[in-house]
Amino acid sequence: MKKSCIALTTGLLLMLPALALAEDVPVSEMSYILNTFSFLIMGVLVMWMAAGFGMLESGLVRSKNVATICLKNISLFGIAGILFYLTGYNLMYAGVDGGYIGSFGLWAADDAAALAGDYSGNYAAASDWFFQMVFCGAACSVVSGCVAERIKIWSFLAFCVVLTGFIYPIQGSWVWGGGWLSEMGFVDFAGSTLVHSVGGWAALTGAIILGARKGKYGKGGRINPMPGSNIPLATLGTFILWMGWYGFNGGSVLALGDAASAISMSNVMVNTNLAACGGMIAAMILVQILYKKVDVTMALNGALAGLVAITAGPDTPSLGAATLIGAIGGVLVVLAVPFFDKLKIDDVVGALSVHLVCGIWGTMAVPFTNSEASFMTQFIGVAAIGAFVVISTSIVWLLLKVSVGIRCSEEDEYRGLDVSEIGMEAYPDFQTVHLGGMGAPAPGIGDYPATARVTKPVTQN
Repeated sequence: MKKSCIALTTGLLLMLPALALAEDVPVSEMSYILNTFSFLIMGVLVMWMAAGFGMLESGLVRSKNVATICLKNISLFGIAGILFYLTGYNLMYAGVDGGYIGSFGLWAADDAAALAGDYSGNYAAASDWFFQMVFCGAACSVVSGCVAERIKIWSFLAFCVVLTGFIYPIQGSWVWGGGWLSEMGFVDFAGSTLVHSVGGWAALTGAIILGARKGKYGKGGRINPMPGSNIPLATLGTFILWMGWYGFNGGSVLALGDAASAISMSNVMVNTNLAACGGMIAAMILVQILYKKVDVTMALNGALAGLVAITAGPDTPSLGAATLIGAIGGVLVVLAVPFFDKLKIDDVVGALSVHLVCGIWGTMAVPFTNSEASFMTQFIGVAAIGAFVVISTSIVWLLLKVSVGIRCSEEDEYRGLDVSEIGMEAYPDFQTVHLGGMGAPAPGIGDYPATARVTKPVTQN
């Protein structure tokens, strides 16, 4: 009881400055402050998703490629930040006016009106830039895991420059920048298509042009699993992404300066959570039915599938509908993973199944709960953005392939990109000895045979 009283007293004391401020500051300025604060804090949560992508991918790749994955995820975020400043923001938001592209030029904050006492802008310019920039980085992160374990790091980063500086902001201008799809009534609340499907389409073209990892697909349609190095790390990455998604979707309300906005943000966050829960449980049940065992990676991707699916319209569904939208995403991801394998499209972490397939599903599901959206307009938006990204990214991948090359040598792939590309191992105290050949069939999903390998500590002299 004493501890409860102390906690309550401390909470009230912390609230006093805010209450005093509320009495002295005009309502319009207070709304401006709260909206700005929301953008910044929600942006930090979305940035935290970069860590989630890094940990998820690190856990799902083999140990010999973990350090490279870590480097890719932090460096692509740096590229996204710089390119969104140099070209991205203005291409996405400056002077689109119902068209297809904004303007070229460096972004610069303009808060002169607010500093003069006019708060009609609703939030500080830099807070908006920061919030939009972290979404750009998230789209690029989707590609990283799909093409892992065989792509040259500098070729990948060169692709990130084009994706974050030009491709992502141009298609984003069509909707969020007030472009032609926005004029048609296309709805994508937080980016099932504009962020996740864009990353998925870019990953798809990259995976096809790059080709599968050596040994992934055998004769007679055999699919050889290449188990990830660290399931606990992948699980941690999923939890981090789940947490970051509250900023991703909640922050997309774009306001927190009044009660209506606060209520909307609360509803969006609860729907986001329930969609993830529905996706995870549905994936687990379906995997149990199909394969007689539950696969933890499918459960993780099921949660992410639900999150991607609800992102296009988390503001309008009921709690039950949000759960169902996420659950259908979880079912789709279980079916999509073997589908891409049958096509021999090697997706290391399941990014295509999660972000592309469920991004499309979530966008097309919006009219079920939002009367202002139409299925035809949603389809046009998905198809137009998909075609633009497929064509543009294919050109970039092919130009890189014929110029500097995009794939490491077979020897480097066998040794691992940690040694061959960056000269640093994630787990230097251990070495992996590949015995060659195929071992006995593993009892997991599909009963695919697992590559025989022994991991042992390195003797220190």
